[in-house]
Amino acid sequence: MGLDGNKVFETEIGGKKVTVQTGALCGLSHGSCLVTCGETVVMANVTMSDKARAGVDFFPLGVDFQEKLYSVGKIPGGFTRKEGRGGDKAILTSRLIDRPLRPLFTKGVYNDVAMVVTTLSIDPDAAPEPLGMLASSIALVLSDIPWNGPTGSVVVSRVNGKFLVNGNKDEQDKSDLHLTVSGTKDAILMVEAGAKEVTEKDIVDAIVFAHEEIKKQCEFQTMLQKKIGKTKRNISFHVPSEELEEKVRNYATLFIEKAQLETDLEKRRLEEDKIEKMCEDNFAEIWEDEAADILEIISKIKKEVVRGKILLKGLRPDGRGTKDIRPIWVAKNILPRAHGSAVFTRGNTQVLNICTLGMLGDAQKLDGIDEETEKRYMHQYNMPPYATGEARQLRAPGRREIGHGALAERALLPVLPSEDDFPYAIRTVSEVLSSNGSSSMASVCGSSMSLMSAGVPIKASVAGIAMGLIKDKNSSAVAILSDIQGCEDFLGDMDFKVAGTEKGITAIQMDIKIAGIDKDIIAKALEQAKEGRNKILKIMNGEIKEPEKRLSKYAPKIISFKINPDKIKDVIGSGGKIINRIIDETGVKIDIEDDGTVRIGGQDFDMVNKAKSVIDDIVFEPEVGTVYDGKVVRILEFGAFVEFKGKEGLVHISKLSKERVNKVEDVVKIGDEIKVKLLKVDEKGRYDLQKISDK
Repeated sequence: MGLDGNKVFETEIGGKKVTVQTGALCGLSHGSCLVTCGETVVMANVTMSDKARAGVDFFPLGVDFQEKLYSVGKIPGGFTRKEGRGGDKAILTSRLIDRPLRPLFTKGVYNDVAMVVTTLSIDPDAAPEPLGMLASSIALVLSDIPWNGPTGSVVVSRVNGKFLVNGNKDEQDKSDLHLTVSGTKDAILMVEAGAKEVTEKDIVDAIVFAHEEIKKQCEFQTMLQKKIGKTKRNISFHVPSEELEEKVRNYATLFIEKAQLETDLEKRRLEEDKIEKMCEDNFAEIWEDEAADILEIISKIKKEVVRGKILLKGLRPDGRGTKDIRPIWVAKNILPRAHGSAVFTRGNTQVLNICTLGMLGDAQKLDGIDEETEKRYMHQYNMPPYATGEARQLRAPGRREIGHGALAERALLPVLPSEDDFPYAIRTVSEVLSSNGSSSMASVCGSSMSLMSAGVPIKASVAGIAMGLIKDKNSSAVAILSDIQGCEDFLGDMDFKVAGTEKGITAIQMDIKIAGIDKDIIAKALEQAKEGRNKILKIMNGEIKEPEKRLSKYAPKIISFKINPDKIKDVIGSGGKIINRIIDETGVKIDIEDDGTVRIGGQDFDMVNKAKSVIDDIVFEPEVGTVYDGKVVRILEFGAFVEFKGKEGLVHISKLSKERVNKVEDVVKIGDEIKVKLLKVDEKGRYDLQKISDK
């Protein structure tokens, strides 16, 4: 590039050259790099505050993936012509980058860390997402920020049974698997996938294949760190004092152990609240200054007690065994005016899903760096505060809600019918009514049922289940948990969401809170998830096993047909005059595509057919020698103009009768319905007709 101070390194990922540049740009960033593959260039910058944020008990890591439309040669839409808040795709990619980075920061770091990954140039055959994930790791590795990386990240596709790393656009389009994997040289940290009913074994094989490539990326980054990495800074890690921890343990441990014997969630929460109040009273002299540390120690003890019960006795907080699923009940068609609806309840988690059908013109319009411009199937996920018993104001869906909606959407996509088979835009909305873990997977189940209740001919029912993990630090003891609830997610080491049909997996999302897991744990978790998923599917199928045969009377009735593309202008008319007249007269919606595909939709099927009949007449091409029903619309001295099949032609006075005709009105009058035969079409497209006797 010819940049002063630039350091350039090369590696290979999936058989493609990848270039890393650093040193010439962003001099005040604590860690920075450009990563290039083909003509895709992404930039990563990371910074860390000098001091810990006061009054927090969490790690304030912020990750932003910026989609710059100049990277694909586009000017943004909207009045200002500026990039605004990142779209869903940018938010989802930010989450992808965040999830493998976060577990590798040492617990107790409360300094703000900001990671910004920016797309500078996009090549359709070199996706920016895995390169952005790699760039984020390199930026941290080269920085002075303490971090226990590096990580590697790849996207695995499978075409004709062969696994590919970071495939080009054509390969990804042909693939039955889109698997994003991140990890260290020793273990897997994060998995996210969309799949076309792929088996558990094939998923495991794909993850193992990905890990081999990840190891190479980690080795390359270790080399970079040794050559040009900055010396890591010393920062303070906040931990409660040993003296305070001993005092709290001596006082509270027995109370906590007793509280955890209660299997009812609400009663257990009341007992836990009592323990906090008892500690506040007992440590009143130091409570004002030490409350946060005391509560952290209580949480630590609770975590040890819950994990110990699971590992030693196989008993979970609500009394279940490791493979047990909470009680489930389901119901379909509970909303009379909705096109489709269903409620799915599993334990204290409950989701109401509503399906709405519309014209394909109602598809979501996309304005991003991808070539995709619209989305026909839309899934949205809403979780209001009352779902968790909180009293706060509603706000717009955040990153978590967008991520859960995208996961459920990805799980259902492989079973949806094609546009040709079902020419509808489809929107499902998951309203979380109550949440105690695994609401995203309840959304998958509810969506599947509401789609069926709406009459969408999906190929199979789809169910989801969230798996958890308790892994002992000091031994090989491991417990894999089916259908985790909120506290098991918070206190456990893994959140592994798996969705699919009886045939195979359609979506995965796995996050690890420890330094990673191995192949055996992943394989066992997937098999246990399959067992649980099939139990859930059996309950769902008991309520609705196949799509309803008829659409709701409130859903639009849509027909699709083709016309000659050259006739589109005739249907639309000058300034939209013709098509608007049809819409006004029938009350339907009409979409016309450039290839001549016409879709007409409306609640009144008679009006839909009427609109089609009008369009058929407009695009109709009469055949010479054929007899048509016509109507006299004008009379001149030399003949009568007759309208037939939306066309207008002339019956010359000499062709009104076999007998001599002196005056046109002696034979026909305006409004008469007659039969006419098309004799010829002249070079100007005019129709020459002959009146046919009714005899």
